[in-house]
Amino acid sequence: MSVKFTRNPGLNLAIIGAIIFFSVTLILILHRHYTFYSSYDQGIFNQVFWNNLHGRFFQSSLSSQLSTNVVHSGEVPEVFYHRLGQHFTPALLLWLPIYAIFPHPATLSVLMVVLVTAAGLVLYALAREYVIPMVAGMITISFYCANAILGPTLGNFHDISQIPLFVFSLLLAMERRWWWLFWLLCALTLLVREDSGITLFGIGVYLIISKRYPRNGLIVCLLSFGYIVVLTNLIMPLFSDDISKRFMLERFGQYVEGDEASSLDIIWSMVSQPWLLLEELITPLDRTVKYLLGQLLPFAFIPAISPASWMISGFPLLKLLLGKGVSVLAISIRYAMSVVPGLCYGAILWWGGQGLLSFYQPKETLHPRQISNRARRLWMFCLTLTVVFTFTDSTTNRALYFIVPDSIQPWVHVSLGEQWRRSSEIRSLMAQIPESASVSTTTYIVPHLSGRREIIRFPALEIRNDAEEVIKVDYILADLWQLRRYEISSKHERNLLRDMTRQIDTITSDGEYGITGFKNGVILLEKGAKSQPEAQKEWLVYRAILEPILQKGD
Repeated sequence: MSVKFTRNPGLNLAIIGAIIFFSVTLILILHRHYTFYSSYDQGIFNQVFWNNLHGRFFQSSLSSQLSTNVVHSGEVPEVFYHRLGQHFTPALLLWLPIYAIFPHPATLSVLMVVLVTAAGLVLYALAREYVIPMVAGMITISFYCANAILGPTLGNFHDISQIPLFVFSLLLAMERRWWWLFWLLCALTLLVREDSGITLFGIGVYLIISKRYPRNGLIVCLLSFGYIVVLTNLIMPLFSDDISKRFMLERFGQYVEGDEASSLDIIWSMVSQPWLLLEELITPLDRTVKYLLGQLLPFAFIPAISPASWMISGFPLLKLLLGKGVSVLAISIRYAMSVVPGLCYGAILWWGGQGLLSFYQPKETLHPRQISNRARRLWMFCLTLTVVFTFTDSTTNRALYFIVPDSIQPWVHVSLGEQWRRSSEIRSLMAQIPESASVSTTTYIVPHLSGRREIIRFPALEIRNDAEEVIKVDYILADLWQLRRYEISSKHERNLLRDMTRQIDTITSDGEYGITGFKNGVILLEKGAKSQPEAQKEWLVYRAILEPILQKGD
């Protein structure tokens, strides 16, 4: 395939950036998947798509295993659990025809790369509404290099990957006054997930304060706020209690008391506790500052002096800063992606000639800023730093596990050849599991077996089937080698290794499950089967190797 370039250096830059981004991220994410480093969320989304394809819309036993009924009440995961009670994501149905043609978990990875790459090209078209071609190209490159874009694109498939494409298209439709498309994209943005209305609310606030389209802005604000309130308080609870008993408390439980809280309860508690709100906003100070710098770095900090950036990005940013948990301020995790579109638009307006304190000036009155060689070199330096920080922070998704060690002290690293050999061994054991069988497996094997009705994460064994009967799974496939390699630097991995080993000891000693396969720390068990002598012998040898690790203190 040949690519024809124009005489427009800015457009050429954007096209080259898109090609490099698409190629590099696609290769790395597919390599990550096929060497068994895609993880639980990839399996959840693949099972949701698989169930959608079979008419069981948004059902998932893997999501059920994370539900409040299972986590807090100790119930058994259900195959007919509706994930819409956790995250309301009907926009995923847009891509179901693609999945129908290629029904595989890797399809979702390719889809995500395509969505994000396309978003960058729409961003270039949006930027050209205000800025010269070279600056538009640089802004596009900044988007592709941003840690908050590149990092999440190298991880599991996620619904937020749709946000940049929808928001950039929405803003472009606004600039060209294609109002039918603007309102269609508003609706699609809301359908991405239950909290995507926060991003849309910021756009409405910008339209009001800038006095560009105040009436439309008011409608957008009312629509997005009303949608979030009605959805989280009336519609999602129809599917499960997760939004009030789990997700609200996990993110914003510091503002309320009790075991349950609605979105309205959280909003009222925030408003009524301004000092706590301020404390949560700025603490922990070091991580907050680092996060803001990381978001601004790829754009050479220009969005920091653009009012539009703060108006549009401010609301999704507030959601993160006011929440709790490690992931909210992790810039390589998917939540950070929702902040980027507003930063891009703010950078466009500033380079387009908007003043530091001017909310908006008509395009006809603006004089786009030129970019000097010195400014370009500074910008390129910022982009280089961003890419370096992204890849050295790749332990969040382990896309570069074969280059970047998981830990320096102690040393934890898996080589490329070693993991490819292991991948072949895992696949040979996977091939022994019938497609219709119920399975319990470890985190990094979950995506590869998730195209089925009955699957849960090991060491759990029980699942409630379509007949509403609690059964034990037919097969267990557990990768203990992976846990053994990483436990030296991770207490969580060590505890999992203990729990899984004890579970295997219990179910094999009483004859409930037999060991039918064992290769290099990966064990396959079948319910009611007799253990194969050679596989059992290899397991006992490996079990003896694990014993010193199992005896370690926490």
